[in-house]
Order: sequence, then structure tokens, then C-alpha cells
Amino acid sequence: MPLPPPSTDTTILVTGASSGIGEAIARELAGRGYNLFLVARRRARLESLARELDVEVDLLAADLATDRGRAKVLRAVRGGERELIGVVNNAGQAGFGDVVEHDPKDEEAIFRTNALALFDLTNQLVRDLVDRGEGAILNIGSITAFAPFPNNATYAATKAFVHSFSEALHSELSGTGVSCTVASPGPTRTPIWERSDGGGLEGLGGPLVWQSAEQVAREAVDGMAGGRRTVLPGLTNKVASLAQRFTPRTALLPVTRAVTKFAM
Repeated sequence: MPLPPPSTDTTILVTGASSGIGEAIARELAGRGYNLFLVARRRARLESLARELDVEVDLLAADLATDRGRAKVLRAVRGGERELIGVVNNAGQAGFGDVVEHDPKDEEAIFRTNALALFDLTNQLVRDLVDRGEGAILNIGSITAFAPFPNNATYAATKAFVHSFSEALHSELSGTGVSCTVASPGPTRTPIWERSDGGGLEGLGGPLVWQSAEQVAREAVDGMAGGRRTVLPGLTNKVASLAQRFTPRTALLPVTRAVTKFAM
């Protein structure tokens, strides 16, 4: 089991922990007895969450889209009292609508948060875990990784990177005592939909399609603890991922664009 059992002198880093799947993962790990190092942009939300958890919690407000924010996280984690045994890269942004309709800086922020920040923290901290000889990384991807997604193009592209990088890294880590798991949730009830102008899509397809953040967190953490390469939460997502992979792009792209445009 790459993820060691909880102890008083170890901790797990969770980014994007102030709401949604990140908050649910923090609660799931705390429920299993793991101390936490929580990172998000909103310190007040982190402080509120920390007060509810029955474990030791360090927290840091940082914008992972910036080089300075990521460097601050690395210094704090490495300089903390507890040794790192796990990393959960959950922080993410999305932006529904055509790329040309958005401010270029907003599109860049999606890329830097979803892809660059995840790569940078993983690239740095995986070496610490390998030196220790044990540990686990959990990267939160998306079912959109399996096909281009018009009206959310940058987000889907970053998740394709997350999926490819994570799977390859998992293979490279074989024999080190460290694993890298990528979880690819489908539609999940979290605040990201309203924040990314995708509120019209929320609930589309009903409860058969949508999952709670708690359901996703439970399956993702199970996969992390077991050192699995991939996690696809829910049967519907498993079926949808196959459809995305094998449907010809000439048919899939216009349908995806039409559905999202109609709902928005």
C-alpha cells in the first residue's frame, strides 16, 4: 500500500481544499485519521474547515497559478513539522464558452492552475516521496480528458494532460514505494459550475449522471490508498468515457458544442 497509515508526525497536502471535491477529499482523509496541509486561495474557508476536522491541520492561502504561490507552498510543506506522505492535486479552474469570448488572461489562469501547478507540485514533491521510499499522489482529472470539449476547450485540454502525465508517472514509479493515481470524475455537484458560467449545465441528465463530491472523494481516496493507476468514479462515467474515446470526432464535437450552447 503506497499510502502509509496515518501517524502524528506525517501529513498529506491537499490543494483546492476550500470547497467542492477538494473539501470532500480533506474530510475523507481526516476521517481516516490523516493530518492535513490544506491550500486554497480563500484562507477564511480553510480556517472554517480546519475547525471542523479532528486532526492536525496546517493551512496556507496561495494562488497556485502564480510561480510565487507555488514556491510558497513548497517552502511551507518542506519546512513544516510533519513529514509529507501524500499529495492531492485538486485545485482547478474552468471557463465555459468559446476561447475567443474570454479574456486571454482568464484562459491562461485555467491552464496554469490545472496543468502547470499540478505538474510543478508533482514534479517537485514526488522526488521527496521517492527519497522517503513511500507515499502516494492523487491527481484530480476529469472525464473531459477523453475527448476535446468545445465551449470548455482549455479545461478539457488541461485534464487530458493530467491524465496522460499521471498514468505515465505511475508506471515510472513502479518499485519505488510511491504511486500516482489519477481520478477522472464526471459531472459532480460543486460550486465550480456557477463560478465558470456553466450553471445551465448543472443537473443536466439527472441523478444517474451526477455524483456528489463526497462520492467522488471516497472512491478517489480509496484509489490513492490502494496505489491504483486510475479511478473512474461511478458506472455512468465508465460508460461515458468509453463513448468519448471511441465516438468519431466528426460526430462527437458538433454534438458536444450544440448541447453546451443550448444549456448555457
